[in-house]
Amino acid sequence: MIPIFIPHKGCPNDCIFCNQKKITARQDAPTEEDVVNTIETWLSTLEPAKTETIEVAFFGGSFTGIPIEAQSAYLAVAKKYKDAGRIHKIHMSTRPDYIDEEILDNLKAYDADTIELGVQSFDDEVLRLSGRGHDSSIVYKSGQLIKDYGFELGIQLMIGLPGDSLASCIYSAEETVKIGPAIARLYPTVIIADTALYEQYRSGQYLPLPQEEAVLRTKEMYKILTRAGINIIRVGLKSTDLINSEGGTFGQTYHPAFRQLVESELAKEALKAQLQSANFPKGKSVKVDFYANGKSFSNMIGHRSCNKTYFQEKYPLLQIRYRVNDALCDQQFAISIIKGDSQ
Repeated sequence: MIPIFIPHKGCPNDCIFCNQKKITARQDAPTEEDVVNTIETWLSTLEPAKTETIEVAFFGGSFTGIPIEAQSAYLAVAKKYKDAGRIHKIHMSTRPDYIDEEILDNLKAYDADTIELGVQSFDDEVLRLSGRGHDSSIVYKSGQLIKDYGFELGIQLMIGLPGDSLASCIYSAEETVKIGPAIARLYPTVIIADTALYEQYRSGQYLPLPQEEAVLRTKEMYKILTRAGINIIRVGLKSTDLINSEGGTFGQTYHPAFRQLVESELAKEALKAQLQSANFPKGKSVKVDFYANGKSFSNMIGHRSCNKTYFQEKYPLLQIRYRVNDALCDQQFAISIIKGDSQ
């Protein structure tokens, strides 16, 4: 994915968590020449044989909220690359209340493919407290319109906004399933300096989630979405999403490997359930193999071997080996009791 950042353009709203200048680390919108240079730079580093899908993605603001002439200028650049076969898709993110038929007709004219909606929550009170400027009803309308036009729909959700709870997070995931996007992103709330949320944090009005709670909520949402066949393309912010080298984040929620924290917990949960249903001889040492495919092996081990430590302490009589089985799907785990080796 080739990201083109268009900071704080087209969005008059003041969401309490947002300081777009810090997130994108730039103040001016890119010119068409800047877009060309960015695409060329990225294409020079990509290996087409190893890259199934190359997308140009307009991020950083509410793309469909900028003047339609500006949208068209950016889209025209991306379309030239798509028509030439040098990229495969055109992708953008925007707000649910910046979608209508005129906008979608224009996106269709430039052969755009994917529209992600920054939904954040389906809980209307959470949206109100976050200063979103709309309620959840617009999400259903916009999501359906996007799908009716034949675009790939994405939904972004945030965890731990003011007024949020485990129940409202689960509700948001369940409502997302009802809308049926192809892709989703899950973002635990990160407090960024110079935002209204930061001021609430400083005054004690807002308490950020402890990391353990953020992982728990995200894990439950992850399960709901993946069971419905929704591809979760991002869990947590990358360091490059924050870009500001001085950091400017507060609380415990941000973690550079947040996705692995979540997926490690899912692996532990799956393996633990299988162990609990196994019939082990009581009071005897038993050899057990844990399996994952190569891609999910590190999640089975856990971030910084946290799962290995957990199982060693929880099941001291088990002699566990961690092994690869590429017949398993991603995030699928299995155990096998080694017969005849019990002592």
